[in-house]
Amino acid sequence: MKLNEIRDNEGAHKKRMRVGRGPGSGKGKTAGRGVKGQKSRSGVAIGGFEGGQMPLYMRMPKRGFNNANALKLAEVNLWRVQDAIDAGKLDAKAEINGAALVAAGVIRRVKDGVRVLGEGELKAKLNLVVWSASAGAIKAIEAAGGSVEQQRIAAEAKAAARVAKREAAKGKVPPAKTPLGDANKISARAKRAAAKA
Repeated sequence: MKLNEIRDNEGAHKKRMRVGRGPGSGKGKTAGRGVKGQKSRSGVAIGGFEGGQMPLYMRMPKRGFNNANALKLAEVNLWRVQDAIDAGKLDAKAEINGAALVAAGVIRRVKDGVRVLGEGELKAKLNLVVWSASAGAIKAIEAAGGSVEQQRIAAEAKAAARVAKREAAKGKVPPAKTPLGDANKISARAKRAAAKA
């Protein structure tokens, strides 16, 4: 074989069909687009439109929803924190928070907070201050002699206290819960049974 004998495999390049070039080609006049109508015109590309037929995205069932208030948390596993400590990018003796993780290159940005996950082995004793941590991560950190401060717990307690204060100012008392649930929400069947008795 020589360089000047190298060619593409048979059928690797299919010859392009030139349309609208006379009736002898079989693709003249209407160029394979049919007669008139929206699809015969240029510049028409309606995504998802199937000519009035129920489109695929509407035939499929809906599931779930997108929570507009959901927090966007930067997730980091324990093995990444340990790698950063081994590389000398993180000081295990100092407090490790979102800013320290960004500075060490463990995460790109803090977003709404940092969530620590328990994947990987942890050898260092850490003092973490993050938004939240998984149960596995907390167990591994405490087993290594470290501690985790979850900002989420403090924020939720603060929000609950704020709501309780607002309700108390209005003179409202939270409804007492019965073993069957809220006493105010008795089912219609239970009401009928009580009326018959």
